[in-house]
Amino acid sequence: MLVLEKISKTYRTAQGEVRAVQEVSLEIKRGEFVAVRGPSGSGKTTLLLTAGGLLRPDNGSVRINGVEPFALSPEGRARFRAEHIGFVFQQFHLLPYLTVLENVLAAALPRPRADAVDRAKFLLEKLGLSARLEHLPSALSTGEKQRTALARALFHEPPLLLADEPTGNLDEANGRNVLESLAGYAKQGGAVLLVTHDPRAASLAHRSLMMESGRLLQADK
Repeated sequence: MLVLEKISKTYRTAQGEVRAVQEVSLEIKRGEFVAVRGPSGSGKTTLLLTAGGLLRPDNGSVRINGVEPFALSPEGRARFRAEHIGFVFQQFHLLPYLTVLENVLAAALPRPRADAVDRAKFLLEKLGLSARLEHLPSALSTGEKQRTALARALFHEPPLLLADEPTGNLDEANGRNVLESLAGYAKQGGAVLLVTHDPRAASLAHRSLMMESGRLLQADK
């Protein structure tokens, strides 16, 4: 589903070059949950953004379901992401003026579907949010916000799910809930890439890799 081949990305700053990702290769198949762990500044988020077609690498190639997203036009790449990739971020990125239900339904805008409302309600119920459908994000707990963001990411059942520190702002119980949801999605056939500090991810992922100074160093599972 996801194939990265010798991906490299360097940022040029006033202080000099920062080699965020250095010749990283990674393959994730359907039904596989892969966690990439490492300290802040190790290159995890850059790797994820590159894998999701949001950040063009300096070198190397990205293939998602056999397609090279960076070979597409910007418009084509945006459509491809909407159809094939779900994103979950630490900061949620919920629209503050939309309800929980409306935030999830926002995922339907690029690809309308007749069962949109039923699909959104099903996901929210599955994630324990059926009582929060009409609440605005400001009325939600941190865990509820992250579960709303997860429901939005899963709305179109994307073949590839990318999660960037989704448990970073959560307590123990809510963090476990999100990780179990990611693992469950992989069991249903999705490919899941999680980048995180959270050591609990190793117990649920099929593979847990370590990243340091832009390189994938080892697997501890």
